[in-house]
Amino acid sequence: MPFPFASLLLDWYSQHARALPWRVNQDPAGLSDNRSYAVWVSEIMLQQTRVETAIPYYERWMERFPTVSQLAQASQDEVLQGWEGLGYYSRARNLHRAAQIVCSDYGGQIPRDLQALQRLPGIGRYTAAAIASIAFNLDVATLDGNIRRVLSRFFDVAEPARSPRGEQHLWELAAANLPAGKAGAYNQALMDFGATLCTPRSPDCNHCPVMEGCLAFARGVQELRPVLFPKRQIPHYLVTAAVIRQDGYVLIARRPSQGLLGGLWEFPGGKQQEGEDLPACLRREIWEELGVEVAVGEPLGIYRHAYTHFRVTLHAFQCAITRGEPQPIQASDIRWVRPGDLPNYPMGKIDRQIAGKVSDTNHQ
Repeated sequence: MPFPFASLLLDWYSQHARALPWRVNQDPAGLSDNRSYAVWVSEIMLQQTRVETAIPYYERWMERFPTVSQLAQASQDEVLQGWEGLGYYSRARNLHRAAQIVCSDYGGQIPRDLQALQRLPGIGRYTAAAIASIAFNLDVATLDGNIRRVLSRFFDVAEPARSPRGEQHLWELAAANLPAGKAGAYNQALMDFGATLCTPRSPDCNHCPVMEGCLAFARGVQELRPVLFPKRQIPHYLVTAAVIRQDGYVLIARRPSQGLLGGLWEFPGGKQQEGEDLPACLRREIWEELGVEVAVGEPLGIYRHAYTHFRVTLHAFQCAITRGEPQPIQASDIRWVRPGDLPNYPMGKIDRQIAGKVSDTNHQ
């Protein structure tokens, strides 16, 4: 008799499911538009973010954009401002565009079809399957980081989990153990189990509901699963930013809509090149970005931040234009704004910190 993997996990989940805001008023039949929208928003937020970090952002988002139509009608600045601080801003831009498509092509109803979901911006195989199973209870398996780890351990998967072969094996295992009619609960049970017991380090095997059937535990290799590729060394860059003031206003630039921090506002500047000191770097960057020459003045702080694939140390300086009129050469837009109005412009974490210092300095 096969080991009752799914049923034991479902029993565990019925007593230990996490109380998450997007699980309130669950609708197993998927009849509630707000229910499916809530699941969709949560899954997009959780693509690159831990649950505990996402919850307050999710709650504020749902207060600001409680329906698909209200999200579709919002401006990009409103959407990015609602996402500010959560990072990976392409998620917000894709969610906004997808909401517009849902309203224009599907009458405001989130499609229940797996292929239709995957055609929406920002929704790949995993997210489509998660929405389909959790919001609409379709019999579809899915595979996130937690599920990948649980299955790798229980079935002692020796292939690297992120390799094409390992990925395919794990998708097959997820589908093979899917209990008909209970996909939503099964997928969430795997997620919660991986997040709370079968954790990346020091899994709590003594309280594991499926320990007796776990091959990695039986072989003493649970800490070695999943098999991961070695982490690459993360490069570090020195970056500059200019706080350009004029007649009580400060100049900010909007990043192109595609790419890192796309559509967000920033203090112009850029990466130091070999052989440059920081003021020379900033003068060159401002000339390339805005077509003006600046005098680099007093430092305005040093800011550090880690992105997924690199780290930066940013040096901000007070600057003044000495020749030329600013033009958005590399930015999508530029704007002179009063320091007190900077909170109205969505920014990344470092630029928001600089904006806070600019506003404080302005009031001194």
